[in-house]
Amino acid sequence: MSNAQFNFPENFLWGGAIAANQAEGAYNEGGKGLSTQDVAPRGIMGPITEEPTEDNMKLIGIDLYHRYKEDVKLFAEMGFKVFRTSIAWSRIFPKGDELEPNEEGLQFYDDLFDECLKYGIEPLVTLSHYETPLHLSKEYDGWVNRKMVGFYERYATTVFKRYKNKVKYWLTFNEINSILEAPFMSGGIYTPKEKLSKQDLFQAIHHELVASASAVKLCHEIIPSAQIGCMILSMPTYPLTPNPDDMIKVMEFEHSNYFFGDVHVRGRYPGYMKRYFREQGIEIKMEAGDEEMLLNTVDFISFSYYMSICQTADPEKQKAGEGNLLGGVPNPYLAASEWGWQIDPQGLRYVLNMFYDRYQKPLFIVENGLGAVDELITGADGEKTVEDDYRIEYLNDHLVQVAEAIEDGVEVMGYTSWGCIDVVSASSAQLKKRYGYIYVDRHDDGSGTLERYRKKSFHWYKDIISTNGKSLKR
Repeated sequence: MSNAQFNFPENFLWGGAIAANQAEGAYNEGGKGLSTQDVAPRGIMGPITEEPTEDNMKLIGIDLYHRYKEDVKLFAEMGFKVFRTSIAWSRIFPKGDELEPNEEGLQFYDDLFDECLKYGIEPLVTLSHYETPLHLSKEYDGWVNRKMVGFYERYATTVFKRYKNKVKYWLTFNEINSILEAPFMSGGIYTPKEKLSKQDLFQAIHHELVASASAVKLCHEIIPSAQIGCMILSMPTYPLTPNPDDMIKVMEFEHSNYFFGDVHVRGRYPGYMKRYFREQGIEIKMEAGDEEMLLNTVDFISFSYYMSICQTADPEKQKAGEGNLLGGVPNPYLAASEWGWQIDPQGLRYVLNMFYDRYQKPLFIVENGLGAVDELITGADGEKTVEDDYRIEYLNDHLVQVAEAIEDGVEVMGYTSWGCIDVVSASSAQLKKRYGYIYVDRHDDGSGTLERYRKKSFHWYKDIISTNGKSLKR
């Protein structure tokens, strides 16, 4: 394929993505209640605290709550067609189990979405992005408790009705399969991971899947013109060797992730999971109507893509890949980022083809990016900037593979790179792990002015969007 053949669809949704808990800050303003993020100062896999602590970078984030107009204007300058963010559930229902929502929280998102629409930017909104109200986690043990379905339905109904004329694209749960490795952050499950039984974990997953299907049904009823999708952490997996035992390990690992997409798209539990439940002594408690509810299937599949992994049946080589949330074995053919995440642009083409072959549904890449330590310098024009050619190379190479997948016949709706503006890392709660096109002057010790500066990649991405991908380089 030559450069002239990069043919992205005319209506391709170019943009960027963040999460409320990593950007907004203002954790105790506007009537907001505490979320699970407010007591996790070390990120997804770290310890939790009883109360928020001053060293939790997410309490201030990048202060998007007060600076969203400035930030949305910068997104518009890049030419964004879409902006993915989440609604902080505890801004709308501070404890999560109230009967009436918090008007101040609802108004904030009215203002944010209005600001996006002013510039012709479509909001893409995740209902639950690693920020379960803390009260629901502590009082109910999160999604282990069936009552969570009702609380989530009330929340979803509230925001669908409120923003039905402003939001066309919705996602139900962020990286829903990550609950397998991060039950507190992903599922609000307060029981420590090492004490959580497989029975309770998969019962919690069932409750989330029912709630997700219910949100799809509610969205279609309340906003018939909208589209709603699931969101999966994609992890393409290769056998470490041609040994058939390694291939079976790959199949078993991929089943654990495909399971979530299979239920969202096909509306039923797949046979391989039924076998797993039998062999593990797990019995999913189904309530009347659950099987019918699951038939409310998604309009599209969205996913994150950062890395691929290998699997092997050799116990001597079964070691977790550094930095890989879902484990796996490092690939000897791939380089890695500063955080040990292996860089594999072709894996994105592979996973796009695998998802499309499996589901025949439109796909949306809603997270992809490179976390790196950036150095703020003064450029030739006297403006502060970051010479992040490493990020440009990473994103260019991945977008070339998206173009290849489109040529393969894959229907790709859009691409929102992760952390379009620097945000607090979900995995490590650091700000030095930066992803954005926009540098935010805040540091891990809490210092900084919070001023925004355009990186070199800002201007590069602006050019990519304005040419609809034709300026990508092979």
